[in-house]
Amino acid sequence: MTAPRPVEIRVGMGSCGIASGARRVAQAIEEEIRRTRAPARLVPVGCNGMCFSEPIVEIVAGNGDSRTFGNVTPGMARRIVCMYAPPASPFRRALGLSRRIVDRLTDDRAWAPMCDYQIDLDSSGEGAYLKNQERIVLRRAGQGDPLDLDDYLAHGGYSALRRCLMELKPDDVIDIVTRSGLRGRGGAGYPTGAKWRVTRDQPSEEKFVICNADEGDPGAFMDRSVLESSPYQVLEGMAIAAYAVGAAEGYIFIRAEYPLAVKRMSEAIRLAEEKGWLGEDIQGSGFDLKLHVFESAGAFVCGEETALIASIEGRRGTPRVRPPYPAEHGLWGRPTLINNVETLGCLSWIIGKGPEAFSALGTEGSKGTKIFALAGQVRRGGLVEVPMGTTVWDIVHQIGGGVPEGREFKAVQIGGPSGGCLPARLCHTPIDYDALRETGMIMGSGGLVVLDDSTCMVDFARFFLPFTQNESCGKCTFCRIGSKRMLEILDRICEGTAKERDLEALEELAGVLKSSSFCGLGRTAPNPVVTSLRYFREEYEAHLEGRCPAGKCRALIKYVITDRCIGCTVCAQNCPAEAIAVTPYEKHEIDLEKCVRCGMCKVVCPQDAVDVE
Repeated sequence: MTAPRPVEIRVGMGSCGIASGARRVAQAIEEEIRRTRAPARLVPVGCNGMCFSEPIVEIVAGNGDSRTFGNVTPGMARRIVCMYAPPASPFRRALGLSRRIVDRLTDDRAWAPMCDYQIDLDSSGEGAYLKNQERIVLRRAGQGDPLDLDDYLAHGGYSALRRCLMELKPDDVIDIVTRSGLRGRGGAGYPTGAKWRVTRDQPSEEKFVICNADEGDPGAFMDRSVLESSPYQVLEGMAIAAYAVGAAEGYIFIRAEYPLAVKRMSEAIRLAEEKGWLGEDIQGSGFDLKLHVFESAGAFVCGEETALIASIEGRRGTPRVRPPYPAEHGLWGRPTLINNVETLGCLSWIIGKGPEAFSALGTEGSKGTKIFALAGQVRRGGLVEVPMGTTVWDIVHQIGGGVPEGREFKAVQIGGPSGGCLPARLCHTPIDYDALRETGMIMGSGGLVVLDDSTCMVDFARFFLPFTQNESCGKCTFCRIGSKRMLEILDRICEGTAKERDLEALEELAGVLKSSSFCGLGRTAPNPVVTSLRYFREEYEAHLEGRCPAGKCRALIKYVITDRCIGCTVCAQNCPAEAIAVTPYEKHEIDLEKCVRCGMCKVVCPQDAVDVE
C-alpha cells in the first residue's frame, strides 16, 4: 500500500513575506511539525503576488486540495499543523493529548477563528486578485521552492531548452519568438525577435547575452519578485536566447539592493551547472553557456543598455551614443543581446506552448501578457499579470479592489519616473504600447501607482524630480541642469510663490529635456510633470492662487479646530510644536505661527474636529 503524500505547508519567503514576518511563521510551523511528528513538510516558496496579505501560508493536501491563509502569525502555527496534518494516534498519546482534545483542534467549528484569515481564491473578494489574472511569467510564483531544481524539472522546467537544443536550429527559435509577437518588456517595447535577428547576424565568433535586472523605478518590484520566485525560469530563458543568437557567455545584471535575488540567482546558477543545464556541453548538445551574476552599484541610469555595459566593463555607468547598438557593438566590443527579466521569463512558455498561443493573448500590436507592480492608494497591492489590452480600471478595481473606503479614485502613475499620470476619466484605456502612447504615457517596465483624491498632483509630480535629478549621470547639460530648474519651479509652486510665467517656463523646460537629452532618462524625466499639467492643470492654477485643493502642500494650508471640539486636550498633548494650549473642556485654538502643518492634531482628534483649509 502506497503511503499517503505528506501535506505541504508552503510559506511565502519572498522579500515582501520576509519583511512581514514570514521567517518567524516558518520557524513556528517547522517547530510544530517536529514536535508533533506530523505528516507534513514545510516548503519555502516565492511570493505568489499577493503582497497585501503577507505572510501567506498555503496548505496543499496529498490529493492536491489547498487552502490559502493571509496575514498569518507565528501563534497560528499550531492550529495550522493540527488542522491539516494531525499526528497519528501513537503520537497523540506520546504528546499527552486525548483524542477529544485533538478532535476539537481539528474540528472545523474549532477552526472558526482561522476562517477570518482564509483567502477563497474562487471568490469575488481577495480571491479575485488571482482569479482575474492570466499568468505566464508568474505561473510558478508561490508554487514551489525557488531553488529546488528537481521540482522545476518535474513541472516541465527546461523542456523548452531541451527542445531548442535537440530539435530546433537557432534560426527556428528566432522565427518562433518573432511569430509570437513578443516585445521587450523593459519599457521600449522593441520587437524581441528583431533584436535577436540583428545579434545573430553579426559576424563575430564571440557574443554575449545579458539579463537586465537593474530595476530602479520607485514603486516597481516585478523583476525582484520573478528572480526570487522563479530563478530557473529566467536562466532557461537566457539559455534559449543565448542559443538563438550564438552566445556562449552571459551576465545577470542585478541591483545590489536586491540581496535575496542575488543570493538565489547565484545559487541557482551553481545548481544548474551541477545538473548539466549550464556550463559546458549542456545535456550533451555541444552548446556551452557560462553565466555570471553582476551586482550593480545602484545607479538608476545603469538600466540604460550602454550604461549597463560600461558598468560591467568596470567603467563609470554613463550612456554612450547609439548607433552602434549593443546588438552590433556591445560588451567588450562584441555583439550583445540584452533582454529584461520579464522578456526572458516568457520564452520557455512560448517555446513550449507555441507562438500562436502567445499571440492569441493581447491586442493587435501588443501580444501576450504584462506584469504590473500594483502599489499606492489601493486596497490590494502586489504583482499583477494580465493580458495586454486589459484596462487600467479593471486592474485597479477588479484585481486591486479599488481605493480605500471613503476615497475617490483620481489617477494612476504608469511607468515610474519615466511614465505619466493618467486621470481616472481615461482609465478605461486598454494597456498596450500604442494606446498608452496616444494619451502621452509610456508603459515603462510596469510600475502602476494608484492615487486617490487625497493626492496633490503638483506635489506628486514634484516627488519624482529629485529622484531623476539625483540619478542623472550629469553627462548632458539639459538633463543635469534642466531637471534642477524644473524642480526649483515646482518648489515655488508648492510654496505659493510662483507666478503664471512659471508654468510657461515649466512647459518649455520639459520640451527641451524631452527633445535634447542624451539618453532615455533625461528624455522621459519630464513625463510626470507634462502629463499632470495636461490633465490636472487646474490644480497648478489653484496653487498660483495660494490654494492646494488636496490640502497637502504645507505652505498653502492651515489647520483649524471647529466647534466639534470637546476640549479633551488630546490634540494639545500630541502637538510636537506646542502650538495648541492645554485648555480642558474648552474649544482649543491653534497658534498658526507655531504650527508646522504636520497634521498630528487631525490624526489624533477623536471627534474629527480639525479641518484643513
